[in-house]
Formats: sequence, C-alpha cells, structure tokens
Amino acid sequence: MQSVSKLLAGSVFAMALGLAAAPAFAQGISIGPGGVQVDPGYRRGYDDRGPPRSELSRGEATRIARREGLVDVDGVDRRGPRMIVRGSDRRGDDMTVVLDSRSGDVIDVRR
Repeated sequence: MQSVSKLLAGSVFAMALGLAAAPAFAQGISIGPGGVQVDPGYRRGYDDRGPPRSELSRGEATRIARREGLVDVDGVDRRGPRMIVRGSDRRGDDMTVVLDSRSGDVIDVRR
C-alpha cells in the first residue's frame, strides 16, 4: 500500500512540476454572427500603452488647422504619415497646415 501512495505522490509531483514549467496561455471563444471564433488571448497592435491611436479624420485635421489660423478650407489630403490642410487665413492669404496623421501634432504652417 505504501508503494502505491509513493507512486501516486510521485505522479502528482511530476504533473505539478510539468504544469509549472509550461507557459500560461489565455484563450477564449466568442460566438457571434460570423460563427465560433477562437480569441488567441492577445490583440494585434496593442502593447503596454493601450490601444493604438487611429489616424486623424478629415474633420479632426480641419479643427486643428483652424486653431492655427486657417479660416476657409479648400482641401484636406493624406500624404503618407501626414495630413495636409489647404485654405486661406482671415486676410484671404493662402495657408497650408501640415499635421502628423497619427498624433495630430502640427509639423509646419506655410503662409
């Protein structure tokens, strides 16, 4: 009887040791209109800082450019990592405001 309990104790110890060495994976399952999907436990594009900021919308770019003195907007274009807002200031002079399309930081103001 003692050998069976030693064998059982050894098996439990070996299993516990094996589980402790295995990495922990957190997965889930979601059921929705697209069917059953496995959630891998992480989200692409996320890191310790939280979700990534999406690109600026044309409206957001226009609002930022207006804070820089642009009054009449002629157009908003995206050029790679930049948003370019063209128009005129209160005197009617041509003006261009260049923004970072992710952060909304003003890179340049041309008059």
